[in-house]
Amino acid sequence: MSTTTTRGVARPASAKASPARPQRGLRGSSTFNFWLFTSPFLIGLTVFVYVPIGWSLWLSFFEARFTVTPSKFVGFDNYWQMLQDSKFTGSLVTFTVFAAFIVPATWALSLGLALLVNRLRFMKAFFRSVFFLPTACSYVAAALIWKMSMFSGVRFGLMNTVLGWFGVENIAWLANPDPPWYWLVIVTLRLWLQAGFYMILFLAALQNIPPELYEAAAIDGAKPGWQTFRYITLPQLRATSTAVILLLVIAAYQAFDEFYNLLAKTTWGRPPLVELYYTALGESQDYGEGSAGAVILTLLILIVTLAQGKFLGFGRGDDK
Repeated sequence: MSTTTTRGVARPASAKASPARPQRGLRGSSTFNFWLFTSPFLIGLTVFVYVPIGWSLWLSFFEARFTVTPSKFVGFDNYWQMLQDSKFTGSLVTFTVFAAFIVPATWALSLGLALLVNRLRFMKAFFRSVFFLPTACSYVAAALIWKMSMFSGVRFGLMNTVLGWFGVENIAWLANPDPPWYWLVIVTLRLWLQAGFYMILFLAALQNIPPELYEAAAIDGAKPGWQTFRYITLPQLRATSTAVILLLVIAAYQAFDEFYNLLAKTTWGRPPLVELYYTALGESQDYGEGSAGAVILTLLILIVTLAQGKFLGFGRGDDK
């Protein structure tokens, strides 16, 4: 080994740093790794989502009865026929009213549960899991439980059994549209299934609120309870509330499983997706009109979502 002398002291010469070897294999190219891990998802998304959406849009401009490869171009006639269909337009109006009720109800219930769980000093994880557990339940299974056990029209149903203790006669919850008791069944089912998921979102947002804000409010004389909730908690939850409301609006218009399994083939209380299901896969099998109805429903959801996002300030920065 070569040495250098400095003031009579022999020291080893500094070794030259060897050049870094280029990495090879899977860790050698970040671009290759990106496409390697995302390509299965992108392929599935393209084949099962984007291609069907594009093909549905294409079918909406053709006469497509009993076939998905049409040849007769009809322009906007399918759209005009769907807009003249009283069942389809009625379902759109009905579910606009339904969304106007179920969205604030679910928002209030999920926020209330989040506030209660967040204030617990013990067993917080247990109650968080209990309220979130219904989210993992299948909509089909939950609908059958509500239909056959909870709100069965015979005296063996749980609700009729409880009402029978107070001398109330059995109620046919799902068999008669007048009075429309079926809405009570559907609303309670959706609240049970959805509130736990949005509770988790609110709970995460509550835990991110700086405690210094509450301490400063207490120093300024703010009373704990309604004042701190209104002027501190609720403004801090604006972004989460906006996201929750937008998700609830979309979910309300996309309702299918519980309505289809609760109301079977009844002609009342059908959501838009059930009407489109019978249009495209019923006796007529009109894929052209069904596709046009799907586009109309998508545009309606888009308009309502954008209007609500504009009203609630979605994407807007916090006020300085």
